[in-house]
Amino acid sequence: MSRGLWFVAGAGAGLYAAVRGRRAAEALSADGMRDRVNGLVAGARLLRQEVAQGAAEAEPVVRERLGLVTGPPALAPPRTGGTPAAPTLPTDSRPETARLERGTT
Repeated sequence: MSRGLWFVAGAGAGLYAAVRGRRAAEALSADGMRDRVNGLVAGARLLRQEVAQGAAEAEPVVRERLGLVTGPPALAPPRTGGTPAAPTLPTDSRPETARLERGTT
């Protein structure tokens, strides 16, 4: 009985090693690597879609909590009068910035 047990154990270990070796050889082949990369790309694409969907679902809730406008931005009322006013540039009150704006150093 002991020899039969060892024979079955050896045959099982050999079969296991053969199957694992075949799988490793297939995984390291060009087709196997291509399949792994394609699987990784598909997983990344699914993750990106899930994150985008979750962000889109959570955005109205966050905007409501923060009190931000949820609709499109309102347009400014039209001006009455002749020519439109020229846009003004923001000014900086720091002296070194004022010298640079005037062109003096």
